[in-house]
Amino acid sequence: MSEDLGFLFALLLNGVSIGLMYSLIALGFVLVYKATDAINFAQGEFVMVAGLIVAMLLSFESVPLAVAVAVTLAVMIGFGFGLERVVLRPLLGRPVVAVIMATIGLAAILRGLGPVVFGSETRAVSLPIGDEPIVFGPASLPPIQVAGAVVAIVFFLAFSWFFKRSRMGVAMRAVADNQQVAQAMGINVERYFALAWAMAGVVSALGGIVWGSMLGVDVHLALVGLKVFPVVILGGLDSIGGALVGGLIIGIVESLAAGYLDPYVGGGTKDFAPYVLMILVLMIRPYGIFGKRKIERV
Repeated sequence: MSEDLGFLFALLLNGVSIGLMYSLIALGFVLVYKATDAINFAQGEFVMVAGLIVAMLLSFESVPLAVAVAVTLAVMIGFGFGLERVVLRPLLGRPVVAVIMATIGLAAILRGLGPVVFGSETRAVSLPIGDEPIVFGPASLPPIQVAGAVVAIVFFLAFSWFFKRSRMGVAMRAVADNQQVAQAMGINVERYFALAWAMAGVVSALGGIVWGSMLGVDVHLALVGLKVFPVVILGGLDSIGGALVGGLIIGIVESLAAGYLDPYVGGGTKDFAPYVLMILVLMIRPYGIFGKRKIERV
């Protein structure tokens, strides 16, 4: 393989691994939107909180990784249930903008409380996966990116099975398609709203562990939520498969921009290239690549 092809392969491989990690967090956006028709603008802060929790637990030598992960998952599931019950359920039937503003306010609160409760220093999330790069032909990846990509694939398969095969998953799909019809058929819509937020908590916990291990955990980890926003817009807010495809596209675009454009302009193109792509897609397909087109007759 020539040097140019090897460089391109390395960029594509890096983009795919990062894109899969983006997709994992994007899944939290999609799950909430599918169930409630509202965008959770606090998804990045959920990831930050989960990362802070697991980092704090791992700072105690007596706490093994398995226990720290299990506790973080339990806390984030409980947080999702509690948030839906206390904050969001009273907003049922209100305009969608009310829920959006509630999540924006929640994001600000979590960003402010994070340093107060956990401290402002950057914390490490140490995972037992080593630091030696994993070689794939002419390219190599850090072990944490490979682990993050594997976790994302496993959970995408798990969520796909859940929605297509399990009774609860089919009920959630019914709620997402038409809440009034689902309620008329005896489905407890409020229960599945809460389940969607709890599942978003699970995704946030996994994202906090993976991204926290790669970047370190502090208040800036919440910015991952903004990085993921073009993913869900590109793929479609109500499409699980779209979150996966959108993540791969954004990851590859970022990697190619960093490899081919940054050397000529001094850096920074990978940070805004996904948003340029998002705007272009919105001009052609406002509902995203796999989003459901809604037609209202008046």
